[in-house]
Amino acid sequence: MAVVINGKDLTVEEVIRVCRGMEKVSISPDAEKRVNKARAYIDKKLDEGAIIYGLTTGFGKFANVFIDRDETTALQHNLIISHTCGLGEPYEQKYVRAAMLLRCNALSRGNSGIRFSTIQTMVDMLNAGIHPQIPCKGSLGASGDLAPLSFIALGLIGLGNVEYKGQIMPAAEAMEKEGIRPVELAAKEGLALNNGTQMMTAVGVNVLWDAMHLMKVADLAAAMTAEALHGITKAYDPKVHELRGHKGQIESAENLRTLLKGSKNAMRVQNTKVQDPYTLRCVPQIHGASRDAIEYVYEAVSREINAVTDNPIVFPDDDDVISGGNFHGQPMALAFDFLKIAISELADVSERRAERMINPALSEGLPGFLTLHAGVCSGFMIAQYAAASMVSENKIYDHPACVDSIPSSGNQEDHVSMGTTSARTAAMVLDNAEKVLGIEIATAAQAIWLREKIGESKISNLAPATKAAYEYIRTKSEPIDQDVIMHDELVKFDEMIKDNSLLEAVEKEVTLK
Repeated sequence: MAVVINGKDLTVEEVIRVCRGMEKVSISPDAEKRVNKARAYIDKKLDEGAIIYGLTTGFGKFANVFIDRDETTALQHNLIISHTCGLGEPYEQKYVRAAMLLRCNALSRGNSGIRFSTIQTMVDMLNAGIHPQIPCKGSLGASGDLAPLSFIALGLIGLGNVEYKGQIMPAAEAMEKEGIRPVELAAKEGLALNNGTQMMTAVGVNVLWDAMHLMKVADLAAAMTAEALHGITKAYDPKVHELRGHKGQIESAENLRTLLKGSKNAMRVQNTKVQDPYTLRCVPQIHGASRDAIEYVYEAVSREINAVTDNPIVFPDDDDVISGGNFHGQPMALAFDFLKIAISELADVSERRAERMINPALSEGLPGFLTLHAGVCSGFMIAQYAAASMVSENKIYDHPACVDSIPSSGNQEDHVSMGTTSARTAAMVLDNAEKVLGIEIATAAQAIWLREKIGESKISNLAPATKAAYEYIRTKSEPIDQDVIMHDELVKFDEMIKDNSLLEAVEKEVTLK
């Protein structure tokens, strides 16, 4: 079934279905009527000779330059080709598809003055799998994502390169193969196509989606470490967390109780200690705070994917065209900077839990560096180095991009959001965090195996949920007795987190928040 867009009620889940699942898209009849009404209003204003920014004037600092009607088409064409100033590696396909979908959805609201046929052509490209090549660098996040979105518009008019069926080729060639006619831009259309926040939001919504899954993986990793280090589960008692009242904390504690229910390793009381270190005892508080941050981002993104973010905005019912600032990416810049900090904290605490299992001074009787052949073998010694490296790298990416601003367009655009950098660095943080949590899970699985090997516990003592995780892991990666090429093993854990297969194996046994 196609995802039907109308500019008002697109969901995060639907965006993911289109950008990753290649689901088809269509525009609702009501949206078509609104778009046609707004376009008719624009044509009327052109006939009246009205002076409207970007329609009969230049752009940015050239806003005071009047454009004759017979030059409006050239104005829009030149806007697109001159603004394709991005550099760097092209964005991944999922980001391009998401940006195309979000742009179509915003234009379908009927406040941009674009022709319906132009939006439909972009939808046709999306459904045909024609994806413009968009360099990942070059956006200030105000006036929106001018450079990245110009590359989408460039493909729409049959210029530039696209990815089509796994090959890079000229846009016109791919469109010809699919019987899609390139658009000749009319008045206002170039500005409607390249003025907005859809590129940063496309990247951010994908990072957000994976972060929502990573929240559960983090709780699973902590539960497996609790099994390995004989954690005290009384710290996860609901009475404790209800007293503080934070939703994410309550949910994380519930997940830990669910994951560890039935364990003979992690129990409410341990004879050898009265409390765990913070990295185990405070998991609900730490993970929960990240959960709450991620939920805030989800709500902000859910609004933005249905927002009209170009300029000027057309209100045909009110006979009004307003030059505003909805293109400014600040709401998303703040959200994505918050998102990357929330994800980083999941990795920060994960690395510390891995260190406790590896370090013989902290591991509660486990063999040093999780090897039975100390000296000859290094075991998991350097796995912690790798985790520490990525955690520290994230600290660089975590600097909020939105606190920086460089004036542009002759100081007409004198404050910018840098929101696209926020989203791009959030993606880098996510990748590192997935790898760090993979290292913790690999470490916990090794520690659990060693407990049985040295006669301290049995695999059968695991809770049903953590046992399901352990058994799935062993279908991908064997316990490490003698040293192996660790890279090859750790990649397996990164992959089973990224493809959600480990989480799916666990959720066949229990349901997580």
